[in-house]
Amino acid sequence: MYTDKRNILQLIALLQEHGVTKVVLCPGSRNAPIVHSLSTNPDFICFPATDERSAGFFAIGLALNGGKPVAVCCTSGSALTNLHPAVAEAFYQQVPLIVISADRPAAWIGQMDGQTLPQPDIFNGLVKKSVNLPDIHVEEDAWYCNRLINEALLEVNHHGRGPVHINIPVSEPLFQFTTEFLPDQRVITRYQGLNVYDRDYQELIDKLNRYQRRMMVVGQINLIYLFDKRYVKSLYKQFAWLTEHLSNRTIPGRGIKNFDLALYTMDDEIKERMAPDLVITYGGHIVSKRLKEYIRKNPNVEHWHISADGEVVDLFGKLTTVIEMDPFEFLEKIAGLLDSKTPQFPLLWENYCKELPQPSFTYSAMAAVGALLKQLPAECALHLANSSTVRYAELFQFPETVEVCCNRGVNGIEGSLSTAIGYAAASDKINFIVIGDLSFFYDMNALWNTTLKPNLRILLLNNGGGGIFNTLPGLEMSGTSHKFITAVHNTSAEGWALERGFRYMKIEEEVGLEENMAIFAQNEMSDKPMLMEVYTNKNRDARILKDYYHSLKKEIDYGNK
Repeated sequence: MYTDKRNILQLIALLQEHGVTKVVLCPGSRNAPIVHSLSTNPDFICFPATDERSAGFFAIGLALNGGKPVAVCCTSGSALTNLHPAVAEAFYQQVPLIVISADRPAAWIGQMDGQTLPQPDIFNGLVKKSVNLPDIHVEEDAWYCNRLINEALLEVNHHGRGPVHINIPVSEPLFQFTTEFLPDQRVITRYQGLNVYDRDYQELIDKLNRYQRRMMVVGQINLIYLFDKRYVKSLYKQFAWLTEHLSNRTIPGRGIKNFDLALYTMDDEIKERMAPDLVITYGGHIVSKRLKEYIRKNPNVEHWHISADGEVVDLFGKLTTVIEMDPFEFLEKIAGLLDSKTPQFPLLWENYCKELPQPSFTYSAMAAVGALLKQLPAECALHLANSSTVRYAELFQFPETVEVCCNRGVNGIEGSLSTAIGYAAASDKINFIVIGDLSFFYDMNALWNTTLKPNLRILLLNNGGGGIFNTLPGLEMSGTSHKFITAVHNTSAEGWALERGFRYMKIEEEVGLEENMAIFAQNEMSDKPMLMEVYTNKNRDARILKDYYHSLKKEIDYGNK
């Protein structure tokens, strides 16, 4: 029988799945649940060692004889520090050593409790990966724990071999051995350095061809990539391609960009019919929260991620496969190896999204964004600030030749303006910046820069505070909290813009919006930078957006009937 500690059960199951068979076990009480569960499992060959200093080097010897990863397990406190010399040797000799340490719960560290010291990251730069497993109380804990263990075990052989450290806080009671079987665990596999002659490569292609409902989701990529024409048709027809403006033109054809609206209109039956069985991602951040929730809640979907760095990115909690390769190289390589059949799944998505009407708004922040995007020159750069702005832009279509940029690495509001101005300083194109008031005023010293160029045009959406907070479901703001949460203000950019040499345009009502936007968006370089400040009411903006979604849902429901 095994311990009842779920994090330990996950660890043992994944050690098995990753092919670890030899373990050196040191004595102790805090690590007893780990030691008992390993030693009673016939799939592991266990070696006893009383002195941790010797145990670590003994494990290195086992790993050197055969080259496979070997684990060494110790109890909490100073026992772990005695493994330090062996860890250092394993790091510089590049030996695949897995250090497993039991620990006390974090609340008791530094409280004069026995055998306690700060154990996470104790080896600092001498291990390739260090993880601290959570105690599992809810399913999110279980997913997180599974991901951490997979990450650590994958790193043992990633870009050279070396040691990793897995620390496990173990709470009392320690000696409940009531579990008969190890749990089934999701195993994350990394494929790296693939070429057509590798057995792993053929295995991956065979697996890919077994899926019938394949979806490709492309995150933020700051470039435009032209696929080899030989592969465009065969690649495009095999997947439902979901992209956002931040993806730029990085797929072999026209992507489905209004999928977020589509997901809003779908009932449960349609969502089930449109559900993929495989989602492949490449690129960076994805804006759509609806898509993330849709994939996360789907129990029958598998996720593969393609990236040159091979990092584990488990966005949907469904990751099984990491392909360490340039995404475009991988896609062009597999184009001729995919089954020649034409799946119907991509057509389901294309046909559904094609029927969605183009958005139309009365005077609001959304109307201002739409007015600009509809008139964008084909060859320009568009910079989107975070929060509402980047989401409003997804409602509208514009030429694929437009370069789209946004600080989505951390999604913060600071620096959006400075980044865009820096980009424009090195650009020969007209650079449009769409930015909200909080983002603008937070970073208004960007206009203090002496390298402002006349190719700069800023559309400032000023609704007197953080408009996005008015759209968040479940956030009820009192009169007192409202001013703090939304950062209410009465600030104008006019004086600062004029002082910094901008041509300033002020819009306060629908009359003149289209006419002035035509001047603002003209495809001719002006003699000075421009700033158009559009004043709206954040409560009205929120209401108009809510009404739009409501009417869209009604229209689709009516059409389905």
